[in-house]
Amino acid sequence: MSGDEEAPPEIHHYENRGEVPWDIQNYWCQRYDLFSKYDEGVWLTDDAWFGVTPEPVATKIAGHIARAAPSERKVLVDAFAGAGGNSIAFARSGHWKRVYAIEKDPVVLRCAQHNAKVYGVADKITWFLGDCFEIIKSQLKDLAPYSVLFASPPWGGPGYRGASVFDLRTMEPYSLNTLYTEFSLFTSYVVLYLPRTSDLNQLAKLVKDDQPAPVMHYCMRGASKALCVFYGGFQLQLS
Repeated sequence: MSGDEEAPPEIHHYENRGEVPWDIQNYWCQRYDLFSKYDEGVWLTDDAWFGVTPEPVATKIAGHIARAAPSERKVLVDAFAGAGGNSIAFARSGHWKRVYAIEKDPVVLRCAQHNAKVYGVADKITWFLGDCFEIIKSQLKDLAPYSVLFASPPWGGPGYRGASVFDLRTMEPYSLNTLYTEFSLFTSYVVLYLPRTSDLNQLAKLVKDDQPAPVMHYCMRGASKALCVFYGGFQLQLS
């Protein structure tokens, strides 16, 4: 571990493959794609490996949202912060006056806070522990007119990989309808990060006639990793 901060027993910084549980060895082999500063002491729980957005993808998404959002929207809310990959990318973009990151698992939140320190952006992020829907309604409600909300929700485990078309109506623990309904009550500018095989017809049903919702695939080494759907009139630039 780097620095003087002591990690709880559930948190690890694996330094060689022999230490790594078999089911995350593939993720560990891609550790520099997930966090380029991994060797500087990045923390992860064993479960958190599965939900990290690869750093180049997170950086690209952060740039797209920053350029596409209206100028008055200067607050970014990351509803499912996980180990901090996306929150760190938003903070590093330099675009937002503040990034508000929410995570319900206290140990994973410790990872995110520590990783933000590794990347030098801890002072740009305000962290919340708890349920994102409740925190948005209570503690962040006054920020709604100035906010863009980004959500990389759980997809229900690795089973999504086997579906040629992923049914977002049955995504666990939150369906597409639940996510969109709850988040759109807070802000009209919502970006959802979803499986690359997501049913586009289901995404389209939520589109308002006067506000197209672009869908963009994010790729690494020629393969799509996931897609983002941009609800709310973003002026998306393809660069």
